[in-house]
Amino acid sequence: MRLVQVMVPAGKREAILNLLDDEGIDYALSDETSGREYIAIVSIPLPTNAVEPVLEKLRETGIERDAYTVVLDAETVISRRFDGLREKYAEEEDNGDRIAREELVASAEQLAPEMPVFVTMTVISAVVATAGLLLNDAAVIVGSMVIAPLVGPAMATSVGSVVDDRDLFLRGAKQQIAGGALAIVSAAVFALILRLTGIAPFGVQEVFQVQQVRLRLAPDVLSLAVALAAGVAGALSISSGVSAALVGVMIAAALVPPIAVVGIGIAWGSPATVLGSFVLVLVNFISINFTALGVLWYMGYRPVDLFQRPSAEDATFRRILVLGVAILVLSSFLGGVTYASFRTSSFEETARTSVDAVLSEHEDLTRLNLEVQYDDEIPFRQPRQVTVTVGHPVGMDPPPVADAIVERIRANTNAPFGIASSERTTVVVRYVEIDRSTDRTGSVSQSEEVAARSAVPSRTRAAVCKTALCA
Repeated sequence: MRLVQVMVPAGKREAILNLLDDEGIDYALSDETSGREYIAIVSIPLPTNAVEPVLEKLRETGIERDAYTVVLDAETVISRRFDGLREKYAEEEDNGDRIAREELVASAEQLAPEMPVFVTMTVISAVVATAGLLLNDAAVIVGSMVIAPLVGPAMATSVGSVVDDRDLFLRGAKQQIAGGALAIVSAAVFALILRLTGIAPFGVQEVFQVQQVRLRLAPDVLSLAVALAAGVAGALSISSGVSAALVGVMIAAALVPPIAVVGIGIAWGSPATVLGSFVLVLVNFISINFTALGVLWYMGYRPVDLFQRPSAEDATFRRILVLGVAILVLSSFLGGVTYASFRTSSFEETARTSVDAVLSEHEDLTRLNLEVQYDDEIPFRQPRQVTVTVGHPVGMDPPPVADAIVERIRANTNAPFGIASSERTTVVVRYVEIDRSTDRTGSVSQSEEVAARSAVPSRTRAAVCKTALCA
């Protein structure tokens, strides 16, 4: 519900009051004594979806667009005529409970802070997110999302586009570009300080093994779904007059952590490793703008001036098309990452199945562990070593199953995946004595190595060794 207060120009009083009476709208009229060209102030309680059409009708009676008009949020209106008015506009208007165009623009302007505040909050959120990632602390990362001022510029860009407000559109676009670049630089500088001072004593390989960092090195298509949903939620929240604070956290969740990971990769001198995170940042920025723009346009927001609408439609459609094409192009990378992750998990599962099939022929043998080591080419990794730990009873010499394991892995993985290509892949089988009465590992005899064929024709070797493992 809204309370609309409008200044009544001289000579327009009767026309305005007749309009309100004809529409069945309650109003309160008070004299305007400031001596200006206005003679009265009319206060009108309205349902949310009635504000825009009523303002349009008032303008037709002669109220100028730059006249003094205030739209307030009303908690409660007790009136039988108001209930009838609510039912009337619920039937006549198909825009749901969306707020008026003027309210939408005002909300977007409030969400997009002034540049000094925006810069400060962006730097702080990037620094906090970087610290949270290096600490492997999810709570700190969430805190960085709460303070990130990223929802405002995205919504300002979309609102400015659909209502043809060029200043609002450019303000939002500039803040998004500047904010993204500033956040990456801030994260990189902060991470570099932590590295050089020894506060974060990670090596190049170690820093990317931190769980919260590693989770964002190889984003998949599910990340795209999060960004698209964030844009829809942002547009719905701002167009319905609901607080965008919680939605802002969701939008920040799609942007701030991967931005911090990009900064960490730059600080540790491995920008190629965080390529996936950088692509994720671009996809998320574009997706949020794409869906927000589409939702606002679908909800019927257009420029006030009818002569502006054709040019606004053309500009909006062009932007939607460009953003959509950009999403498709960048999503191909995410699709490749998703497929690579699928291949990796399938390879590991197939390897486990192959080992279990061989060991099932020997009642005394048990697979204790299977570990696959990969190269460092994230996200498109290749397996370099498969290590199988096989348990056997104390005092019994284990049967030579290494050749069978290697052959089974080769048969089950080479055809569908071709993962190993022509590079070397090592299969290591470790035999461990198990005291089944206590389920503890005992000592083992000295190691031996046996060469065997692996998944790569003629060039892969499998080492079978006995290693001491203590329970």
